[in-house]
Amino acid sequence: MPMLTDLGRDPMTIRHNVLQGEFEVSRDPHLVLTTVLGSCIACCLFDPVAKVGGMNHFLLASPPNGMNGLGDDARRYGLYAMELLVNEMIKQGAVRATMRAHLYGGANLHSGMRAIGTENARFAEGFLKADSIQLVRSDTGGVQARRLDLQPATGRVRCRSVQGDFPSIQAARVPVPSGDVELF
Repeated sequence: MPMLTDLGRDPMTIRHNVLQGEFEVSRDPHLVLTTVLGSCIACCLFDPVAKVGGMNHFLLASPPNGMNGLGDDARRYGLYAMELLVNEMIKQGAVRATMRAHLYGGANLHSGMRAIGTENARFAEGFLKADSIQLVRSDTGGVQARRLDLQPATGRVRCRSVQGDFPSIQAARVPVPSGDVELF
């Protein structure tokens, strides 16, 4: 997949943001898929023979022990996200043997915390290897967020580091039930 320098400057360009748990596959030459990644991973696939490409965005490599990851939460996990992307590529004419992959994200933004980004990147690399999909570029790890753009019809990609401080997200307090009254 070639790197982009002027992606999105065409007035006919349609931009679609791929959020956590989403994926999109297209041949539309005017479409640019975009996302912002911290510890999440985005896999960009392109088949130069079928001229189709796509992107996913997953939050975690796998569900915590004891959880099966099924239901509405399944789309947050790598296995589900990767399977959906690959299967949709195949439905649109791509073949595993000619698909090319790029991986982005997987940063470890907060020191002292579990290296979720590293776990995500390792999972994605292992998935691609097991599925015999060639990984041609990987920009994962580090401590900075990334902004990613993919033109799926051509496989052109642009990845930039996002500079600046990001406010930390605090966990919401869950009310503790006490009898018939809930305390907030």
